[in-house]
Amino acid sequence: MINIIGAIIAGLLIGALARFFYPGQVAMGWIATILLGIGGSLLAGLVTSRGQREFHGAGCFASVIGAIVLIFVGRLLEIGR
Repeated sequence: MINIIGAIIAGLLIGALARFFYPGQVAMGWIATILLGIGGSLLAGLVTSRGQREFHGAGCFASVIGAIVLIFVGRLLEIGR
């Protein structure tokens, strides 16, 4: 249970930082921000593991960069519609 609460809090902090540093306004609610932060952490962890079998947790900076990349990709997909 503590792991879930920790993931939610970390996701909120990372998602909020990514929204802050992304140029322009990013309109999303709290739940979307939490999911963005968790997704950014997972993306950064996958990139930093470099094909190894075991998953390594990414640092906070890499997680924020991963979340910013997710915002960018989301905006690209939105433009394509």
